[in-house]
Amino acid sequence: MGLAMLAGACMGSAQAQEFPTKPITLIVPFPAGGPTDRHMRTLADLAGKQLGQSIIVENKPGAGGTLGPGVMARTAKPDGYTITQFPMSMLRMAHMQKTAWNPLTDFTYIIGLSGYTFGFTVRSDSPYKTFHEYIAAARKSPGKVEYGSTGIGSSPHLLVEELAINAKVTLNHVPFKGNADLQQALLGGHVTASSDASGWDTYVEAGQMRLLLTFGEKRSARWPDVPTAKELGYGVVSTSPYGLVGPKGMDPAITAKLHNAFKKAMDDPRHAEVLKQLNQESWYRSGADYAQWAKDTFAKDKVLIDRLGLAAQ
Repeated sequence: MGLAMLAGACMGSAQAQEFPTKPITLIVPFPAGGPTDRHMRTLADLAGKQLGQSIIVENKPGAGGTLGPGVMARTAKPDGYTITQFPMSMLRMAHMQKTAWNPLTDFTYIIGLSGYTFGFTVRSDSPYKTFHEYIAAARKSPGKVEYGSTGIGSSPHLLVEELAINAKVTLNHVPFKGNADLQQALLGGHVTASSDASGWDTYVEAGQMRLLLTFGEKRSARWPDVPTAKELGYGVVSTSPYGLVGPKGMDPAITAKLHNAFKKAMDDPRHAEVLKQLNQESWYRSGADYAQWAKDTFAKDKVLIDRLGLAAQ
């Protein structure tokens, strides 16, 4: 090893030992107040205590959850001071359009965290009492019965499109920037139905919305009377796991420090409580296992994107 390379390695080692010496920015690629934001703010607070520095949440919504991570990949230094929540839409958007980033090679995978409970809701005064009634209406008026989601290419969008193919109906998709915009549009009567993660939970509990189905492997413990898409015969199951990543080229020692801090945060009772509130389960993966899962999922989702006719031409 030459003197310059040796000096660089020593400097990198020293920086890793001292890390962090200032606050860390955690990008949440969805608006404030939604389930992802609620989860990330709790973890940021707990992990920050482990690291001895604040972890500041920065909401950067847009492009179905891909804007924030994409900007980070292009502009952030790989020094561990900027990281992001990494939604599954990152593994799909690159199949659907030309992107300035590669989801597998432009990121350092840190840790797998959790997955969502997705549900399909309507207003409590909606004429649709069941999901079968909603689909029946869509069958009578192809392309006219609408639903909103948190953006083109997001899991709430694609799982309903897959369901529509299986049900042999055509729905009118209305994309929104994020959970808060979508829920307000539904409450205001600007969209007929909503496909989203459990940001609708408080509205369902308050009787303002009706939950027609969920998309898990089994019924939700919190809403045991609500059927799953699978049991209704639509053949769609999704939890859309997510985790944390940084820019490519991060020092493995810094990556390990971040991983360990967030792993301890995941083991904290406060984290278990917020997951319970969101009706989510822990989905811990080491950085290496998370990266392998992303590689496998990227390949598998190409088949889904092609099947839905959404692949980039």
